[in-house]
Amino acid sequence: MAVWGAVRYPGLPDRLPAHIGPDGIDAWTAKGVGAAFVPVFIYAGLTVVLTGCAALATRITPQDELPEPRNRWSGAAAAMTNRPASGVSARRTARSLLIMNALSGAGFLPLCWLQWRTPETAAVPAWVMPGTLTLFLLGLVPVGVACARDMAEKRTARA
Repeated sequence: MAVWGAVRYPGLPDRLPAHIGPDGIDAWTAKGVGAAFVPVFIYAGLTVVLTGCAALATRITPQDELPEPRNRWSGAAAAMTNRPASGVSARRTARSLLIMNALSGAGFLPLCWLQWRTPETAAVPAWVMPGTLTLFLLGLVPVGVACARDMAEKRTARA
């Protein structure tokens, strides 16, 4: 995405889209690196956060590796802690976060295209927003599946 933007940047018009409203682009800003690379910067930040969350998910001690509670207070505290059921579940959660990040990146591509197109027009094709939202929502599916499988694994372990 950053390479694509760097290649397109010299040929961009003097004004770039700053806001997309229901009727198309309704605010413009002067051409600049900050304005041109907003989608890249947002996605870079999202990548840092989701990669960090994925790394932390694999470092959490899973429930099946915790020692048995010694008294009722430690049992209540353990029950309130949201831990993965097992190491496999933790890796599944981490993998789902990375897949969500990749699909979010794909969701930013139509916005980059809109930001970096050379004709200065307020018209926005009808497919841009539904396409972007679909990719972002598809990114939630693997996370939901990982959570559902983790809850099922916890129920099985309790039984």
